[in-house]
Amino acid sequence: MAEDTEFDAKTVSDDVAAGIEQIEQASDMEQLKAIKTRYAGADSVMTKVSRLIGSLPVDRKKDAGQLMGKLRADFGRAFGEKVTRIKALNEARALAAQTVDMTLPVRRKPLGARHPIAKVMEDVEDLFVSMGWQVSQGPEVETEWYDFDALNFGPDHPARQMQDTFYVKGSQAKDAAGFVGSNMVLRTQTSSDQVRALLSRGVPLYIVSPGRVFRTDELDATHTPVFHQCEALAVDKNLTMADLKGVLDRLAVAMFGPEAKSRLRPSYFPFTEPSAELDLWFPDKKGGPGWIEWGGCGMVNPNVLKSAGIDPDQYTGFAFGVGVERTLLLRHDINDMHDLVEGDVRFSKQFVMGE
Repeated sequence: MAEDTEFDAKTVSDDVAAGIEQIEQASDMEQLKAIKTRYAGADSVMTKVSRLIGSLPVDRKKDAGQLMGKLRADFGRAFGEKVTRIKALNEARALAAQTVDMTLPVRRKPLGARHPIAKVMEDVEDLFVSMGWQVSQGPEVETEWYDFDALNFGPDHPARQMQDTFYVKGSQAKDAAGFVGSNMVLRTQTSSDQVRALLSRGVPLYIVSPGRVFRTDELDATHTPVFHQCEALAVDKNLTMADLKGVLDRLAVAMFGPEAKSRLRPSYFPFTEPSAELDLWFPDKKGGPGWIEWGGCGMVNPNVLKSAGIDPDQYTGFAFGVGVERTLLLRHDINDMHDLVEGDVRFSKQFVMGE
């Protein structure tokens, strides 16, 4: 430095003060960067004056160095505080822009619809639970003893033939009932679970057994090889056909409305005696379909009670079964079984409301 006057403390102090004032007025990071370049960059007054300190007399270097250190610190502190405030403001603005109004309606991705068969089965279960009965469910792969022998099906009964039953495998081991060599089948009826319940729960017994069953039928408008049944069993002292008829009437009303009613026609089933076909009548939009077959029922055959170790002289019982698919077809005037098994969600969505 040629002259002392080249180091002008007032000039550099005023320049730094002007820079700090502009920092306070800045509104974004771009303005701050421009201010820093102007007042603290390589071509700024503060930088140029700092370079002159080395050429000052020894007695002035200390004061000049302290002054420049203070000015740089003041400028840096003001700049840093302003950067923090602008970042906080930007973050607040970003959060405000991303705020979601939880009261606004939204479009949810459709998740499909429950199948109406599941709803019918739940309706049946709810009815019987409300009457104090229990819901019982057994295995779908069953021993031949539970599916046929214990239900009084003779060894030559047509239902046991390959054209009606899916046989899974043979077994030479003892099954749960202690019989050797009982074949395994896909259960043809949920009645097999009723025998299991008699053996495991004892009497008195009031159960409903909803579930999937299997027959070697071709899939067509009225048949399917995999379908659902809801069967019921009551075993207690002094039960009669009148008790059976009362329960059936209540089931008909629950499924088809207050004007629905049932009737019994004499029939034959191996596991009940006496046995009856269950007919249903209920009004529809066409004025009523007349009497339609709905299921089978009767008093439990004494041989079935004996197979479960129950004395038929002390206890009597009644049992009945209805097809869930048939109930759904009748209740909603569906004409083709294919609609129930093809998995078209548009079909199931028809039954979401009002169920």
